[in-house]
Amino acid sequence: MKLSPTALQDVFVIEPNRFEDPRGFFSESWNLRTMQNVGLDYNFVQDNHSFSKQTGTVRGLHFQSPPDEQAKLVRCGRGALFDVAVDIRKGSPSYGKWFGVELSFENGKQLLIPAGFLHGFVTLLPDTEIVYKCSDYYSPACDGAVRFDDPTIGIDWQLGEQDPILSEKDANAGSLLDLDNPFTYDGNS
Repeated sequence: MKLSPTALQDVFVIEPNRFEDPRGFFSESWNLRTMQNVGLDYNFVQDNHSFSKQTGTVRGLHFQSPPDEQAKLVRCGRGALFDVAVDIRKGSPSYGKWFGVELSFENGKQLLIPAGFLHGFVTLLPDTEIVYKCSDYYSPACDGAVRFDDPTIGIDWQLGEQDPILSEKDANAGSLLDLDNPFTYDGNS
């Protein structure tokens, strides 16, 4: 398993080994012992699976606030997506900055996003599936969102001239500047 740091402290791209033969492949997408050996200790308690029919479907930017904040390990089960993390930990050296990576069935990459980050993605192919682990259970009372095209963040969603396909929640989300932000960077990574 290859672990690569990103421009955002505490966010990692993970590339599991694929063992291929004429039948297909086998891949270990998560191993707690392997991650603990490199200083990452996450207890994932929930798996989510999302399907998007159309290219250009944007989901996010989402987060869960304390006490039910979530770290996520995101991968693509079918198709391709551009996955994004945004650091919203007050006091962080990378506050308000974003990182994006293409996750696809073909490349097998995963993105590890700790609590204190916004998460979102856009589908690059039709019939795309995203599968992700969460470190806490979904809590409607702690659910939050920031507008995907917030100019203070400036994410390049790779949409070109295409209009994004959004949920009502995402279309009506507010700005990062207006967020009553519960996250603070503690400097311990």
